[in-house]
Amino acid sequence: MGARASPSRRRQAGRRLRYLPTGSFPFLLLLLLLCIQLGGGQKKKENLLAEKVEQLMEWSSRRSIFRMNGDKFRKFIKAPPRNYSMIVMFTALQPQRQCSVCRQANEEYQILANSWRYSSAFCNKLFFSMVDYDEGTDVFQQLNMNSAPTFMHFPPKGRPKRADTFDLQRIGFAAEQLAKWIADRTDVHIRVFRPPNYSGTIALALLVSLVGGLLYLRRNNLEFIYNKTGWAMVSLCIVFAMTSGQMWNHIRGPPYAHKNPHNGQVSYIHGSSQAQFVAESHIILVLNAAITMGMVLLNEAATSKGDVGKRRIICLVGLGLVVFFFSFLLSIFRSKYHGYPYSDLDFE
Repeated sequence: MGARASPSRRRQAGRRLRYLPTGSFPFLLLLLLLCIQLGGGQKKKENLLAEKVEQLMEWSSRRSIFRMNGDKFRKFIKAPPRNYSMIVMFTALQPQRQCSVCRQANEEYQILANSWRYSSAFCNKLFFSMVDYDEGTDVFQQLNMNSAPTFMHFPPKGRPKRADTFDLQRIGFAAEQLAKWIADRTDVHIRVFRPPNYSGTIALALLVSLVGGLLYLRRNNLEFIYNKTGWAMVSLCIVFAMTSGQMWNHIRGPPYAHKNPHNGQVSYIHGSSQAQFVAESHIILVLNAAITMGMVLLNEAATSKGDVGKRRIICLVGLGLVVFFFSFLLSIFRSKYHGYPYSDLDFE
């Protein structure tokens, strides 16, 4: 049997209750109601978050990149609660926008999103979406965005920082570069799987067939193999391709050129020394070839034993090619490397 409280203890407890302030009961009741309300608000947030994640997972099951207008952007990206990262490509894919770079970037973005969607590591912590200018003009205005394409990372908590905007102009938009940037921002590592591309294999097979057919047709006379001029031309083509940045283009995948969305002006030369456009490498290739041609003509004029007047004309033409195109090349360097100390002719 449990021990019963003595009469003296009961009297002491009664005195304690008697001396408890009467105003504390409403306070305790208010505190209890506040705790209930906070608990209900937390439950509501959890339910809202679960609904948002469920909706995003449903969209992801249909396509790896889902398009968003202004309302969806504000609901799923800007408005809390959110416990997932969102990669958004701001673009302009409509034909009237004539944004060829947007289409090229979209292809790489699709490869990256598919690699994540169909990987074994896929989860509800990272999603890929897209906002087209013609479908979400208000979003572009809200973010003060005036160029496309642009890639941004929206973290689970807080506002995007400067590093959450992908440096497309410097790095390019290859899927592998995007995956590396995402890994830095989210700690989610995506292994890029590209669809098989047999164009290189077919081109190599055609080249081998062409060379083999040529050798077979000339099997009785293979002196052309020892032609120094032919091999010199092949070597120069390889040198021009490498020195103009073709390998950099292959690795980084930069856009061909950049079109200003405000005035429609197209830039073929990148303004930074850390990047280039594909058109820029073509321009450099032509300039290098013209300078080389000028040097060849100067050498021809100095070593040949023909008519003096003809040699003088060849010398002047070669000198003009070297001076003009080398000065043009220096002007490009000056525009990219600010403070470049050398100049010949001023093309600015």
